[in-house]
Amino acid sequence: MRRIIVGAADFDSAALLADLEALGGGAVASFTGLVRGEGGLSSMRLDHYPAMTEHALADIAARAEARWSLLGLVIIHRVGELRPGDRIVFVGTASAHRAAALEACHFLIDWLKTEAPFWKKEAYCDGQSRWVEARADDDRAKARWDA
Repeated sequence: MRRIIVGAADFDSAALLADLEALGGGAVASFTGLVRGEGGLSSMRLDHYPAMTEHALADIAARAEARWSLLGLVIIHRVGELRPGDRIVFVGTASAHRAAALEACHFLIDWLKTEAPFWKKEAYCDGQSRWVEARADDDRAKARWDA
């Protein structure tokens, strides 16, 4: 089972986990990312080009499925205007064993951070805004999976 959704709608993490648990494996791992409100952040806008994003996420999912024996994989990424505390991303994996579920989940979020084509613009309470730039830490996290 593979489910990839990109859209503005919020998601129910518990329902997504229940779907993965229903696959009958021995392990489910997940990551839910939230918009941080630090530094006076009032909102974050995520934009994307749908066809490019869908292709990139499918490629990332296929890489995980080729590397680990997974029963299921879920990637949800929101776009549009989000506020601090809002859910922004969900990655979930199901496998017969914990190592595969945990490693695949970690791999997916590391790859999403660097390879998923989303453009993020942060707005602050003081009226300033800035585009979020790529971070070297995210590149290093992704690179460890190449070894």
